[in-house]
Amino acid sequence: MATFSSYDGTTLAYHVSGQGEPLVCLPGGPMQDAAYLGDLGGLGARRRLIVLDLRGTGESAEPEDPGSYRCDRLVDDVEALRTHLGLERMDLLAHSAGTNLALRYAERHPEEVARLVLVTPSLFGAGIEVPGQVRRETASLRRDEPWFAEAFAALEEIVAGRGTPEHWEAVAPFAYGRWDETARAHHAAGDRQRNRRAAAVYGSEGAFAPDATRAALAAFHRPVLVLAGEVDLNSPPGPVAEVAALFPAARRVVLPGSAHFPWLDDKARFVAAVEDFLG
Repeated sequence: MATFSSYDGTTLAYHVSGQGEPLVCLPGGPMQDAAYLGDLGGLGARRRLIVLDLRGTGESAEPEDPGSYRCDRLVDDVEALRTHLGLERMDLLAHSAGTNLALRYAERHPEEVARLVLVTPSLFGAGIEVPGQVRRETASLRRDEPWFAEAFAALEEIVAGRGTPEHWEAVAPFAYGRWDETARAHHAAGDRQRNRRAAAVYGSEGAFAPDATRAALAAFHRPVLVLAGEVDLNSPPGPVAEVAALFPAARRVVLPGSAHFPWLDDKARFVAAVEDFLG
């Protein structure tokens, strides 16, 4: 672990592993310890991963101003990390809710991004919605799983706006391509790793400006890879295609059988897709 002082004096931590050209990684959650990313399925064997613990998560300190947890304000932390690392331009990878932060960074600092990788991206920052029927259809691809009936019933309650914490827990298997011991342990750890107070601020009023973001991304000419999981309820392939379409020439890849954490579901395919893009 290494640390640096961000723009407001908050001490932030980042974790370095692997060999090769640096790849700065932003976690999702939102506001979850970066530990859940692991080594991204072995990607560290090919790239030097620089994984940031966002403020108030993991080994990073909590800020004096809790308003600085807001997504648009976290952009300044990413820029402070780039400056600290001495990178003129950086390859940037972000997962899930962290992709909202990556988009806002690319919006404000397009010249500082060399290449951008968005893994099972969140859609809020771009103002893209996922219709309930699309989630149902995606979920139905798992109808042969032993846990499907209970999880699908819970999904129906969530789509209808009646979701409870119990319903959200019941749909957890949909987040993984295989609901095995590894997936169960990963899910359980995620509950402990999230800063819920910070997460409540992350997407609060002012965090996102979809119209401005879309306009900026339409002029973003750096290479972009958008990865979707075939059975991902959070970010189904159709809506993810809309994210890719925001860029002049993004490459979209759908990983068969993968859900929201593709580096766990199919390490080989995930690493091959990212490495093929990054070269």
